[in-house]
Parts: sequence; structure tokens; C-alpha cells
Amino acid sequence: MTDRSDHLEDPTPLTDATAGSTHSGFVAILGKPNVGKSTLLNTLLGVKVAPITPKPQTTRRGVRGIYTHEDHQLVFVDTPGLHHQGRSELDSYMRREIRDAVADVDVVLWVTDLRHPPTREDRDVARMLHNLPEATRVILVGNKLDAARYPEEALSLYKELYPEAERVLALSALNDPKAVYALRDDLMEALPEAPFFFPPDIRSDQTREQWVAEIVRESAMLHLRQELPYSVAVLVVDWQDPPEGSDEPIVITAEIWVEKTGHRRIVIGKGGTMIREIGRTARKQLEIFLDERVFLELEVVVKSAWREDREALRELGYEV
Repeated sequence: MTDRSDHLEDPTPLTDATAGSTHSGFVAILGKPNVGKSTLLNTLLGVKVAPITPKPQTTRRGVRGIYTHEDHQLVFVDTPGLHHQGRSELDSYMRREIRDAVADVDVVLWVTDLRHPPTREDRDVARMLHNLPEATRVILVGNKLDAARYPEEALSLYKELYPEAERVLALSALNDPKAVYALRDDLMEALPEAPFFFPPDIRSDQTREQWVAEIVRESAMLHLRQELPYSVAVLVVDWQDPPEGSDEPIVITAEIWVEKTGHRRIVIGKGGTMIREIGRTARKQLEIFLDERVFLELEVVVKSAWREDREALRELGYEV
């Protein structure tokens, strides 16, 4: 795919004749839940590859977003928010995703929320930063500047947690794209000479099915209340492209997994109102990014304790 739902499953460096003249590197985006990491990633790329909701723990896997310009390529790794809660197989997987993401990168963007002073989870992130290899560059990014009452004071407190940061800046990933693009340009200029790890037209290492599943899950999280969103998973089970030259829609079938029969009733809603609303919101996004009409069929399936089931997690694409 191109800008629609680009994917590549094997991030093996390309070895063409121009590899010696290219520059590339990996940048991990790290922080506690709900500080705007996925928003920052999407703005850096100029295309949506990661789900965004106001709820913590929206991101569950380390999504790679790839930005290529001429002979430079940045590979961004979005990570789940670092948190203490949860001991399920899924929670363990998310913590491993964070550790793996920062183990071998050139730069770490530590994203913080300038609306609040540091919390216990922020201090945990800072301790993780102190264990990085010496060669890893760390940039402290104070996010949500536009909504912060005392941004300078908050940023100063974050700096105290990790004074070794190479650079400190404040911005709004959602409402100040120019500042985000300036950060991206600075990262590009500092890239080492290295071969590209992805073809230039790839924007994400997700398969198209994984990308659609995340869009549907985002919609479910936005519409559902209380704790139910965290027990929801989505699996795309079928994708039918229309015949070439046809004006028929893409037909996508997906399952929304819940853990209890009562949850299934909530997701479906009275007379099917909730599932239709989830599908409508997701379909609108899919049609924008795919630039094609989409027929989205959703089924709600009870998968008891799927967060503890390693086989179920593998079916969803989590490498447990």
C-alpha cells in the first residue's frame, strides 16, 4: 500500500546500489500512558498509523512509523504507555514491547504532559532512561503546551528527573505541527550514514489488517464507557478488494472480542445502536485514509479471558 495503510512485515535493511549514500536511524517514543505519544507519531509522519483516544493504554504494540525524504529515513517506534497496573499476558507483552523498543535505537523521545508535574510513572520512565546505552540520545519533549497553565515549571521538574537529556523542548503535538516538523527536521539532519530499513514508499510496518483492527478498536474505545474498552480486541477476519475498475466498495469483516456475555450486549447496544455507531465512526476514518468506499461488517464475539490466552494473543498479532 502507499499512504493508505502501508505495511512491511520484514524490516530487513535494503541493500541496493545506493545504500552507501543513505542515512537512517531508529527513534523510540517513550512515556507514561496518555501523554500524546501516538499523536506525536502521527504528526511526525503526516499520516495516521497509530490509534488515538483520550483513554490511557490505547497503544498496545510497538507500532513502527517510517518517514523517508530523499536519502534520509527515520523509523519511529511508538510504545505502549509505561504503567504499573495489570498482570495479564497482554500487560506483560506491552512491558516487553517498551523494553525492546528502547534497547537498540539512536534516539529516545521522552514525551511528558506539561499540564501536570511528574508522577510515579514518569519517575519510572526516567529510571529506564538511566539504563540506556551511553550512545543513545535522549530528547525531552514536553507535550500539550497549549493546555498547560504552568508549562515552564512542569518542564523544569521533568528535567530534574533526567538532567542528561541532550535537548529539551515544549510543543503541542496536536495543535502545533510546525514545531513537530522542526523536530523531525532536526532528527533527519543527525541521522548516521546507513542503509534504509524499509522501502521509501512504506509508512508503517503494520499489515493492512492490523491497521484496520486498530482503527476499529479506537472507535470502540471512544464510544464505550468505564473499564470495558480495555477488555476489547479486534481481529480482521476477511478483506475483499473490489474488481479492478469496479465502483464497488472494499468489504472488510472484523470481530470485536469481549470477555463476557454481558459485555457483548453492551457493545451491540439496544437494537444494535452501539455497534452501528462504532462501525460508522471507524468506516469514516477508513474511507478517508484508503480513499475508497468501505463496507465494514462487525461481529461481536465472546472470547473468555482472551488477555490471558497466549494463543488468542498470537491470533491478534501479539508476539507473546
